[in-house]
Amino acid sequence: MVIESMMVGPIMANCYIVGCDATREAVVIDPGGDGDRIVDAVNRLQLKLSYILNTHGHFDHVGANKEVSEATGAPILIHEKDAPMLGQLTSTARMFGLHADNSPAADKMIADGDRVTFGDLSLEVIHTPGHTPGGVSFFGEGHLFVGDTLFAGSIGRTDLPGGNYDTLISSIQQKLFPLGDDVQVHPGHMGNTTIGQEKQFNPFCGLR
Repeated sequence: MVIESMMVGPIMANCYIVGCDATREAVVIDPGGDGDRIVDAVNRLQLKLSYILNTHGHFDHVGANKEVSEATGAPILIHEKDAPMLGQLTSTARMFGLHADNSPAADKMIADGDRVTFGDLSLEVIHTPGHTPGGVSFFGEGHLFVGDTLFAGSIGRTDLPGGNYDTLISSIQQKLFPLGDDVQVHPGHMGNTTIGQEKQFNPFCGLR
């Protein structure tokens, strides 16, 4: 499995390129900005982009959907509850004094339990609402891409429209923690962690 991460966009969100070693098919998770850099990285790694995967609909995670989709032809996938947000990125970013292009509409809706297959790899879709109603995580090969659901030592905001603290904690404890202590967690901001680390030390949702 190829995993390359980069910080993109005005809020420096984490974007991940995940590829199959054998077939060179790949997905990009959360292209939040700097679409040219993302496309350049895909080409440098000699990968062919199969899908654009959005963990949720906030502008700092989907702001380069349009640029990457137009450059590669890759379809955009998002949960149906966050799909309406894709057409509101410009107005949402303006509230923070920033700019983002509206995304094209999603090409396909994804739901809990779906699998996104590219080459010899597949990622399971896990619906993890709380930060947004349609937030999802992607899990495969011992790696978990969580967007803004879970951070190292913290959790995603729940004070934005559609957020709910109790729902977020339930998503983490009921859906993510059972995946196993050794699972590598790749968050939407800041550095990587593990499920075991967050169970033991996360002050918001750790199980002791």
